Amino acid sequence: MPESLVCDSEAVMNHLLQFTRFSRSSLALAASTLVFAGALTAATVSEADSSAPAKAPPLAVQIDTKPVNRDAMEPASFSKVAKRVAPSVVKITTETKGRTVTLDNSDAFPFNDPMFRQFFGRRGRQLREAPQAGLGSGVIISNDGYIVTNNHVVEGANRLTVSLDDGRELKARVIGRDPQTDVAIIKVDAKGLPSISFAESSKVEVGDRVLAIGNPFGIGETVTTGIVSAKSRRPGLGLAYEDFIQTDAAINPGNSGGALVDIEGRLIGINTAILSRSGGSQGVGLAVPSDIVRNVVDSLVQHGKVVRGYLGVSIQNLTPALAESFGIKPGAGVAVIDVESGSPADKAGLRSGDVISTLNNKTISESSEISLAISQTEPGSKITLEVLRDGKTEKIDTTVGTQPRNRRVNGEEDDSSALSSNNGSDTGVLNGVSVADIDPASRREMNIPAKLRGALITDVAPDSASARAGLKPGDVI
Repeated sequence: MPESLVCDSEAVMNHLLQFTRFSRSSLALAASTLVFAGALTAATVSEADSSAPAKAPPLAVQIDTKPVNRDAMEPASFSKVAKRVAPSVVKITTETKGRTVTLDNSDAFPFNDPMFRQFFGRRGRQLREAPQAGLGSGVIISNDGYIVTNNHVVEGANRLTVSLDDGRELKARVIGRDPQTDVAIIKVDAKGLPSISFAESSKVEVGDRVLAIGNPFGIGETVTTGIVSAKSRRPGLGLAYEDFIQTDAAINPGNSGGALVDIEGRLIGINTAILSRSGGSQGVGLAVPSDIVRNVVDSLVQHGKVVRGYLGVSIQNLTPALAESFGIKPGAGVAVIDVESGSPADKAGLRSGDVISTLNNKTISESSEISLAISQTEPGSKITLEVLRDGKTEKIDTTVGTQPRNRRVNGEEDDSSALSSNNGSDTGVLNGVSVADIDPASRREMNIPAKLRGALITDVAPDSASARAGLKPGDVI
């Protein structure tokens, strides 16, 4: 966004917006502009491994590309699959040091009593919290000791113990973590371990039979079965990249980091979360797809961080009103809101107002789709975008770049492309603005003229450039 548009509200009105000022909206916060900037994630590397070389050899995981035989009769038992896969699934026990807590209670009874003060003083007592223990699961992905699990299983842990199927207990160290996908890679010093083969999760179909293997509640290795209930679930768990496989196979606390496998015993996902009102399984389990897992762990092992692609555009989904203004159907692409100066998108000629409909001939219907696709594209790769501009379709070729700076997402260092409009750098006039379609109810409530078209501002972040420029809830863009 040109700096000249950020100076004051008058300039914004002259160059960007046609305002009609109305009373403050009582509408709920609507869908906000999604900043899409691809990423080079600075994933955390454990202190124990901080001296490792910057780049290690690629992790030689086994990938089985054969499709599942969906025409075969379902077997009466999955015991052979379970016996083959179970040794690759481990229990992970974590220990986190307790904190020292100072009780600021010098004025509270009985510590304000002179008799107690001679023992505790006025400052209050210092208590040491007991060490915290945790349980999770993991999957052996190479016979020399690499194990994949969830970031939330090992995050903050000072000690990791891996229990193998043969009864051995081994100390493990964290090689790297990626909070933005909730994937982590740890390692034990052992050879000849039973490793699992990866399947291509992109080939999984809804209705496929699957098995979930892990250690629920720490009771021991458990196998449950179900089907793939859905793909590309994005339930809003606070991760930058969400593209979960949903299954009704029972997943419970302690299953996190365990294996979701197909009927051939190949890994299609890492069990990560459940949606539940009871805290236990209610038939909605979520797993990180194996394609994402493989991409993350390869990068963590080779580089000590996750290298993600970067395009440099701000985009949003096509609402019905936006789609109508472009003369296309909702879901027929994503709208480009802004292009970062000097970014790969800028150099390729992308413009604000373009609609991206395909990426490498794959149809794009949601902003999260292109966000994930670019994030998994290796920097330096060539991509082709199909763009609708001024009613005409154009093809634009560009080279994916690497994010030039770090941002913070959910408290973690990351260059995520899935930042909301009031996160990250605040340089554009419309950063920090939430908008909604002007529907009949809002027209009546705010007395908006029938001929006025645009987007209704429902919220403005107080410390944003938008607020400094004079934008307020009730304005119409």
